[in-house]
Amino acid sequence: MLYPMFAMIVLTSIVGVMVLSVRIKSVKAGQVRLRSLKLMENEGWPELVQKTTNNFSNQFEIPLLFYVAGVAYLALGIDSFVGLVAAWSFVVFRVIHAYIHITYNHILHRLTAFWLAFMAVLVMWINLLVIAG
Repeated sequence: MLYPMFAMIVLTSIVGVMVLSVRIKSVKAGQVRLRSLKLMENEGWPELVQKTTNNFSNQFEIPLLFYVAGVAYLALGIDSFVGLVAAWSFVVFRVIHAYIHITYNHILHRLTAFWLAFMAVLVMWINLLVIAG
């Protein structure tokens, strides 16, 4: 469980670096005023700045359920093949979701990746409850 959790931290870090990079580039190009970043007024921001910022925020929403389940598996000493497959599936679908969100942002594709990731974390939780319950 530790490796999928670390993989999610890597994904979040990559998206975070992207946010910083596109924000700096947009300020240098005069597309975004530094003041609007200070106050997080995102109206009028370039699309890439908005998409990376939104995706970075997404990395702290549903993944919270993943991290809590992962910590529970570790704390309880549960070694489950189903849980591990679900955890890695979650990571893969979140990577796909981030890629879609930051690049071409097709809503149906993004929504599909989101729900598949959500189902994977739900499987983790159900598996955890069955084993630990």
